[in-house]
Amino acid sequence: MADVLKEQKNQKYNEYVKQVTPTHSLPANMAKAFLMGGIICIIGQFILNVCGNLGLDKDAAGSWCSLVLILLSVILTGFGIYPKLAKFGGAGTLVPITGFANSVAASAIEFQKEGQVFGIGCKIFTIAGPVILYGIFSSWALGFGYWIGKMIGICG
Repeated sequence: MADVLKEQKNQKYNEYVKQVTPTHSLPANMAKAFLMGGIICIIGQFILNVCGNLGLDKDAAGSWCSLVLILLSVILTGFGIYPKLAKFGGAGTLVPITGFANSVAASAIEFQKEGQVFGIGCKIFTIAGPVILYGIFSSWALGFGYWIGKMIGICG
């Protein structure tokens, strides 16, 4: 009898979980990510074109493009717009440099009430810190592997 009641309880719980769990369409999510990532790239290309028309060389235009995209991301995060775009566009907004800027700005905004040192200073890289850490470690490991490869004549 207890096993039957337990099984019914589990079945009701599983039905409840199915009801409250949101369903996602992979093709729709991919299309949204493609759209948002494409819009960010279009904005970046527009910035590059404007900088080029102002007489900047390719490297300077690329630097200004990155700076302006980061600034726009931080401003949109501050006004609460970027999280809405990220909810819609998913990885299309989270992967580019704008997503990294959003993660840093969002942490700073969230922990500002705890003060400059123990809030913002300690928590600003809560989300972005692992990205920085593993990015630096991966580049070091690949560079070391390339150096070893050059030493033994595999890499040229």
